[in-house]
Amino acid sequence: MDRSNQTSPVVGFILLGLSAHPKLVNTFFVLILLMYLVILLGNGVLILVTISDSHLHTPMYFFLGNLSFLDICYTTSSVPLILDSFLTPRKTIPFSACAVQMFLSFAMGATECVLLGMMAFDRYVAICNPLRYPVVMSKAAYMPMAASSWAAGSAASIVQTSLAMRLPFCGNNIINHFTCEILAVLKLACADISTNVISMGVTNVIFLGIPVLFIFVSYIFILTTILRIPSAEGRRKAFSTCSAHLTVVVVFYGTILFMYGKPKSKDPLGADKQDLSDKLISLFYGVVTPMLNPIIYSLRNKDVKTALRNLVSQKIFTQ
Repeated sequence: MDRSNQTSPVVGFILLGLSAHPKLVNTFFVLILLMYLVILLGNGVLILVTISDSHLHTPMYFFLGNLSFLDICYTTSSVPLILDSFLTPRKTIPFSACAVQMFLSFAMGATECVLLGMMAFDRYVAICNPLRYPVVMSKAAYMPMAASSWAAGSAASIVQTSLAMRLPFCGNNIINHFTCEILAVLKLACADISTNVISMGVTNVIFLGIPVLFIFVSYIFILTTILRIPSAEGRRKAFSTCSAHLTVVVVFYGTILFMYGKPKSKDPLGADKQDLSDKLISLFYGVVTPMLNPIIYSLRNKDVKTALRNLVSQKIFTQ
């Protein structure tokens, strides 16, 4: 007999969060709250700087402003829910709210994958074909590139969220996670999820595999071009223009690969520890990475540091 005929359909989910580890709740609540405030402040300032300083009205900083706005949207779609789950053990979330949160998180993550690839292309053209850069990366080119990143991420999220939320959920409605993470939700479905698994696999190839390959090939050409520059100072300046992006890429994709590529434990005690480890790694991916992005670009980019100083000095003199 089908399980959906034995139990009533689920109308909401329970988020476990750290309810099994109450000693960690207060520490992580303060930590995540502070990180979230740093994310809002850091990325907000970066957006303000790229808009207000005319010297930063270039494709690279346009993409950077998009990345900062995306990081704010991504964390805002999940962090308030995470903080609420710390205050309310076994937090209950309605089915519709879970779908919205899942859509926003997936859309922002997929968009960032594509956007980082677009930023790699921008660096490739700037370093390998500097004379053609104004033509290739004109406003008529880089604005549709950014818009297509958002459109592609949103489209993928619509597909994955609709496939996941149309599944029958019956009986167990406890999500062993902080948020409505799509893989955690799929585990609760009382129906065949092979279509979802295949669709997720295709999406991962498109939004993870292809951008990683594209970024990898771009940086092979970039590094080859940099090594051909005769002067050490010229090589240093060329590499400094892409070092911040490369650092963000390593942090972003490195966390994803570590999160989904590590082996699963078969020991029950080890599995409990791994559940906690998986959730904390997911938390790192969702909070620490967006917090690091503006810090990386501020510390490793002379133009941004100069613009920040100018913005601060203007605020001081206008008071």
